[in-house]
Amino acid sequence: MAETDLKVILKAKELAEHTLRVTSNCNRYPKKYRFSLVDKMQNKSLEIYEHLHEANRTDLREYARERSELQTKAIAHCDELLFYIELSYKLNIINDKSMGYWSKMVTDIKHMAIAWRSKDKKR
Repeated sequence: MAETDLKVILKAKELAEHTLRVTSNCNRYPKKYRFSLVDKMQNKSLEIYEHLHEANRTDLREYARERSELQTKAIAHCDELLFYIELSYKLNIINDKSMGYWSKMVTDIKHMAIAWRSKDKKR
């Protein structure tokens, strides 16, 4: 891990790893959900990381709008992933403990990204 990465980016890496690990378990996510739910969850978690990473690499002085848009996309993907996690719970794929842990990971990243975007707007 690079020391220059923001904490939110490090947490996004952890989220992507956790999501891939959980959703790749065929005993937990049956094959009937592979294309409808699992692919979406894996892609959203990876896109959260990608958007935050790209926003961090985007110069605020020259490309403030683009940077804000990347942050906003990451936040939107957090909301979508939270929905998929809740849906997994309602379908009895994951238990409440797993849902709570996973949701907290996503919510923490979402709030950090919102704070980062707000701080950028004040600069």
